[in-house]
Amino acid sequence: MYKIDSPHATEFIDDAEIKATLEYAEANKNNIELVNSLITKASFCKGLSHREAAVLLLCHDPQVRERIHNLAREVKKRFYGNRIVLFAPLYLSNYCVNGCVYCPYHAKNTQLPRKKLTQDEVRSETIALQDLGHKRLALESGEHPVETPIEYILECIHTIYTTHHKHGSIRRVNVNIAATTVENYKKLKDAGIGTYILFQETYHKENYERLHPTGPKSDYAWHTEAMDRAQTAGIDDVGCGVLFGLSPYAYDFVGMLMHAEHLEACFGVGPHTISVPRIRPADDIDPRAFPNAVADEDFLHIIACIRLAVPYTGMIISTRESPAVRAEALHLGISQISGGSRTSVGGYAESDKDTAQFETNDTRSLDQVIAWLIDMGYIPSFCTACYRAGRTGDRFMSICKSGQIHTCCTPNAIMTLKEYLVDYASPETRKKGEALIQQSLMLINNVKIRQLTEQHLTEIETGERDFRF
Repeated sequence: MYKIDSPHATEFIDDAEIKATLEYAEANKNNIELVNSLITKASFCKGLSHREAAVLLLCHDPQVRERIHNLAREVKKRFYGNRIVLFAPLYLSNYCVNGCVYCPYHAKNTQLPRKKLTQDEVRSETIALQDLGHKRLALESGEHPVETPIEYILECIHTIYTTHHKHGSIRRVNVNIAATTVENYKKLKDAGIGTYILFQETYHKENYERLHPTGPKSDYAWHTEAMDRAQTAGIDDVGCGVLFGLSPYAYDFVGMLMHAEHLEACFGVGPHTISVPRIRPADDIDPRAFPNAVADEDFLHIIACIRLAVPYTGMIISTRESPAVRAEALHLGISQISGGSRTSVGGYAESDKDTAQFETNDTRSLDQVIAWLIDMGYIPSFCTACYRAGRTGDRFMSICKSGQIHTCCTPNAIMTLKEYLVDYASPETRKKGEALIQQSLMLINNVKIRQLTEQHLTEIETGERDFRF
């Protein structure tokens, strides 16, 4: 049944293939000769198949895991250097017709206050986010054909892009909304979205249907085939993810890599991003009801193995995780993080917690997160240049896989950090950031680009904005 380029979800995510892969991995996890050969193969930064990556995932030998993690650090640095992209989620509405048993937005939750932002409220939220320093948002919304039709989402996107406060502007809007039609994906493409993100939640079809008993999301095939429809509509930056803890993590790990292989086979480009959320406490949801919860040690190993298997992809971690877990995850493969996040509808302008989707474990302000990143030697980046320069899909992947991405990404990161420091940073963070910028300029090997970057840094001081390569 397994057909990598099939349009049918149950064929490109074939249950029998996943089970056979896990049996193979279990039988070979202590085969040192094979494990060593796979680690060597991963060192060439060409990726691993889902079956090869599963062997590394199930290997529990501490010394081997340490080698895997060390290599993941090297691979991550090769593709993404020491840059960390920052973003924030913006929740538009918690109205939802689905019955997802792990989400407090489910239709039967009568205790949750329902709320949908008006366009004036979207504008207020956007200004609040701009005043924090954000340039990149991820729109979140429950699925409701009456309260949040595609026309509402499109109007919100327009409001966000056209709202400017002081030096603030949102330059990239990524969208995480329910699976929809090719026609609607074309509308999102025309609205100028960045990445279309959709979490599979779990690739285990039986568990998926049990966890999604009612609503449009209960259709496994419709949901799983959404990325194909988005690509068909011209959205060539798509983001995958699972909610670890809903099913055994090894099953979802393999399923997610098979999905990445499917996209590569059918459209010539794999996922632009892979997200790695874990089940968290939330209103009306007890995570103890989910016996497949993932321990920190295994969670970090998952991240390292994804980085080796899909070395080019951006990897995202949210404020679901603690600062300590996020710090280690950054080393092992994460390239994008949220900062100063609110998971409630209207949470930035009003600090409303009653409509939160889940509890956050990292409650620090954006400025504190940026100072923390700088202290670890990372360049906090608000860059959105590739999206606006048309470097998306296979064009982005070609320069990323070749390593040429550093030529533009490092100076762009430096310049967007400078904007943040001048416009929004606390005095202490600005002092740290200015020192990091001076050190980081030496990472730009092209003398002409380095000199132009230095010129733009001076121009930012005098009020100019939005320089990019």
